[in-house]
Amino acid sequence: MANSHSSDCALSIGVGINRLGDAVAELITVHLAYAEEALRQHYLTLQVAAGTTLYEAIVQSGWLTQFPELAKWCEQVAHITTPAAKLWHVGVYAQKQPLSYELQALDRIEVYRSLSADPMSQRKSKSTNKVKYNQ
Repeated sequence: MANSHSSDCALSIGVGINRLGDAVAELITVHLAYAEEALRQHYLTLQVAAGTTLYEAIVQSGWLTQFPELAKWCEQVAHITTPAAKLWHVGVYAQKQPLSYELQALDRIEVYRSLSADPMSQRKSKSTNKVKYNQ
């Protein structure tokens, strides 16, 4: 079991060697996911240098050019170090993180879209409608 885990890590972390045999930049693999709309989703795998921040990975992905609303949001919250629940649109493994978060190997960066309605009020509305129709 330990061998399979270490081989997985070896696939996600790489170290370059220059001509003199010196180690250069350690690379890690990260994954990005963005559900722009319910039926329009984007996935990307990137190799980034160890120590890369969440924001730097999003820049390297090209998504700030591809999605201007994401670029605008990043600009507005760049100075925030503690993510605010309703304001925050990015995270790692469903945990909201500041743009300065330092990525780890195999992190899954998630870009969240704004919801048109609060999920709790949507459920409440559905249950209210069921009661009306069942009577």
